[in-house]
Amino acid sequence: MLELLVAHLAMVLLAPALVSWLGRRAFLVLALAPASAAAYALAWSSRVADGHGPTQHLEWVPGLDLSLTFRLDSLSWLMLLLVGGVGALVLVYCSAYFSASAQGLRRFSATFVGFAGAMVGLVTADDMLLLFVFWELTTVASYVLIGHYAERKASRRAAMQAIVLTTAGGLAMLAGVVVLGTAAGTYRLSEVVAHPPPGTAVTVAIVCILAGAVTKSALVPFHFWLPAAMAAPTPVSAYLHAAAMVKAGVYLVARFAPGYSGLLAWQVVVLVLGCGTLLLGGYRALRQHDLKLVLAFGTVSQLGLIIVLVGLGTRSAALAGLAMVGAHAMFKAALFLVTGVVDAATGTRDLRRLTGVGRRMPLTATAGGLAVASMIGLPPFAGYVAKEAGLESLVHGDGPAWVDAAVLTAVAAGSVLTVAYGLRFFWGAFASKAPRPEATVALESGTAAVEPLIDPSRLHSQSPFLTVPPLVLGVLGLATALVPHLGEHLLQPYAETYPTGEPGHLALWGGFGPVLAITVTVLALGALAWWQRARVEGLQLRWSARWRVPEADAVYRRTMRRLDDSAADVTSVTQRGSLPFYLGVILVVLVALPGMVVILGTSWPVSVRWWNQPVQGLAVLAIVISSILAARARRRLKAVFLAGIAGYGNALLFLLHGAPDLALTQVLVETVTLVVMVLVLRRLPPYFSNRPLARSRWTRLSIGVASGLAVMAFALAAPHARTAAPVSDQFAEGASTYGGGKNVVNVTLVDIRAWDTMGEISVLLVAATGVASLVFIRRRTGKVLRARDAVPAVDGGAPGVWSGGTVDDASAALRRRGTEPGAHDRMRAWLPAGGTLAPQRRSVVFEVVTRLLFHSMVVFALFLLFSGHNGPGGGFAAGLVVGIALTVRYLAGGRYELGEAAPVSPGVLLGSGLFLSVGVGLVALLAGGDALQSVILEWHVPLLGEVHLVTSLFFDVGVFLVVVGLVLDILRSLGAEVDRQIDADARAMLESQGALDDEGRLRERADVPADVRGEGTRRAGT
Repeated sequence: MLELLVAHLAMVLLAPALVSWLGRRAFLVLALAPASAAAYALAWSSRVADGHGPTQHLEWVPGLDLSLTFRLDSLSWLMLLLVGGVGALVLVYCSAYFSASAQGLRRFSATFVGFAGAMVGLVTADDMLLLFVFWELTTVASYVLIGHYAERKASRRAAMQAIVLTTAGGLAMLAGVVVLGTAAGTYRLSEVVAHPPPGTAVTVAIVCILAGAVTKSALVPFHFWLPAAMAAPTPVSAYLHAAAMVKAGVYLVARFAPGYSGLLAWQVVVLVLGCGTLLLGGYRALRQHDLKLVLAFGTVSQLGLIIVLVGLGTRSAALAGLAMVGAHAMFKAALFLVTGVVDAATGTRDLRRLTGVGRRMPLTATAGGLAVASMIGLPPFAGYVAKEAGLESLVHGDGPAWVDAAVLTAVAAGSVLTVAYGLRFFWGAFASKAPRPEATVALESGTAAVEPLIDPSRLHSQSPFLTVPPLVLGVLGLATALVPHLGEHLLQPYAETYPTGEPGHLALWGGFGPVLAITVTVLALGALAWWQRARVEGLQLRWSARWRVPEADAVYRRTMRRLDDSAADVTSVTQRGSLPFYLGVILVVLVALPGMVVILGTSWPVSVRWWNQPVQGLAVLAIVISSILAARARRRLKAVFLAGIAGYGNALLFLLHGAPDLALTQVLVETVTLVVMVLVLRRLPPYFSNRPLARSRWTRLSIGVASGLAVMAFALAAPHARTAAPVSDQFAEGASTYGGGKNVVNVTLVDIRAWDTMGEISVLLVAATGVASLVFIRRRTGKVLRARDAVPAVDGGAPGVWSGGTVDDASAALRRRGTEPGAHDRMRAWLPAGGTLAPQRRSVVFEVVTRLLFHSMVVFALFLLFSGHNGPGGGFAAGLVVGIALTVRYLAGGRYELGEAAPVSPGVLLGSGLFLSVGVGLVALLAGGDALQSVILEWHVPLLGEVHLVTSLFFDVGVFLVVVGLVLDILRSLGAEVDRQIDADARAMLESQGALDDEGRLRERADVPADVRGEGTRRAGT
């Protein structure tokens, strides 16, 4: 079964390329993936029927008891056969359904095959958490498929409606799965069903799981999303809404029914909602004029019937329910495909306009007739065999008499409606109709004009790839009914898992009795309702006008609008756009809730050591004073530097406590943070507010003091409240034994807790991407801008302060001066600030210091990188040192100099670092260990002696590259790009004042006010 998932994944990855290469014929190749699932199920048929189906188990996360476990029994065998067989036929149908120039086929093909693969995993998973993963994958894939025609409002609305409802049910299902797995002590699905745990919590969990099934299978009151989803392409309707997605809810009910159908809550939910859905769906189908909507409401009705049968809790009903699952998948998928053929040939799905289609398209009409006959329960079709078995199980039910009678009545009434709308569909699609004399007809929304009947002689001929798949499904519905004993043999093992009831049977002839009488009555009343269809439709309209019962779809939209309004009201109060307000609320909650709990409900240590040496008190005093001044500061720059002093004070405390690694990292992080903040402050006002706001200062100070005291209380209470030995006590020995290093801090990061580090560097990568996305409001070129691309400042045409940006900017400036970019390609001087910075921006002392320190800092970073396993350092600290070196070079030479210092894209460094770290983890798997486990290599090298190499070094190199990439991306975004924006603003200001000539130079006698001239020249560097 894992092989099937791999096959589907491979097809998903290949689908876009195949569609680009083969066009719509690629669907014929893609059909091999679901066809392999059907072939796999058929190959295991005899062994599954004997109870010897395959089981596959692969450990996923052993520490959390997560595993990839798959099992094939009678239920999953049937679902796998339907998912694969119908999926393959629908993909063949797609090869002719879409036009050769259709848009979005690459996305559609990959998503469709991915949905089929998710369904394969869902119906074979034997782990509830794994089942939920596949469940949500089907939700996301269905959202994309339903909204395939994204340019249509109806498609977008239907897709959003479907994902909102099914995701809500999925979240409830997740809660139920967690509670049920906790109560049972295992998440193995077969064990949870075979040995159901008792208790109220289990009942609540089952109701939550049923909520997922109810929303997925479109039971009332969530039935309305399924008819709305008919905005999707017809192949999507034929697969998702007939054979696959909506069957996921049925599968969930059928899977849990053997263990939990005896619960009262189960009976109430399944029987009440199932019967209600059966009747409501059939009732609504009788007044639809769109063929797809007739089938959609009919699908809703049939899903209610199937849920009732598989959830009733008896062996005979379960057998009938499974037979109905198979029959429904065949006839309903065939009918949707037939509708697509009719629509493609005639250009309409309005059954009032269709006429003569059956004579002109006999094969399509035959397929539709076979499917309709099975749907309404005519012998000898699969639908008839399944419905007869269902009626038999209800007539001879084992439950309370009044419950069996009520359910039997509902099923019989729903079957009458099925016959009526089934005949309505076939008559509307294929019958020859006389022109109607009236000009208008009553619709649900009032009265509308009726377009004339189509001209049958103008029907378009259709490809065999369109007509053969529904015909195959229709014939299969007849063929399977002719061998009912075979179906009983294959499905009976599942029915035997139910605890109550007599075994059921599947047969074409059950003899004379009440079931036969009910069947004949149902067919007669259904035919009568179809014959009087105009009166029935008019009666429905009068009832709707009289009772004015709100439609579920309208209730949903009204509810969502009110929810949006409420969210907007709450947001207007809580989301004020003030970061200090948000942070203040967070800190106040921290002090008020956990802080008070710790203060009032914790036993404090008898004695507290305030410091080990007095110098620690001086460091704390510096931190306190700088923090108080920062809280009271009005200038942003002043607050940033005061906060930096507090950070360096913390680094001093780390150093005094014997943690040089932490001290080094803190100093480096604080330095980079200060530089970043200073760069950001260039685009912010110098003051936090134009008013003194003395009251807010004291408020900030009070919150800060209270938060600091609360954190101090946490630090005192947490060690005293410990009840178990800290796991860190074993880190020192583990670092040497397993990690092969003496620096516990670094070995912990790259070995003992490598998964945490992996997550942290992933967050760094996302943060760098986010910063760049916010700052870059234009497309970035792939080429790094170098100093040789800059415009020299000696002629009065300097490109600006701390110049940077794209090659196009520099080239444009050169062209304005009549110089080609290639003329400056030979400018390779190190730190050529004279040609890239305005004179007032240069600092000769800073340039000299940069020349002295840059290479030394890079060498020191390499020393930290390679010595970090046994001494202070590591990839993170080394990356920060290189980042600071790049920052110094940028500050000394501007944005062009940054391109010379690091002529590589930050994205390459970020991606390479993450890829290297992940690759190291995979190497450990190849060596037979766990992911990210270190491998120690030792060998003797002549002259050098013993060489000791740990593979975690390469993981550390990946961390190093990620950190360097992060700093470089920040410098490019908050430094060079902001420089470019400042230059552009300054130039725009000068141009608006007429201070620049046609070549972009500052006019010597421009009529510009002195203050504007001074500011403009200062900012533009001219």
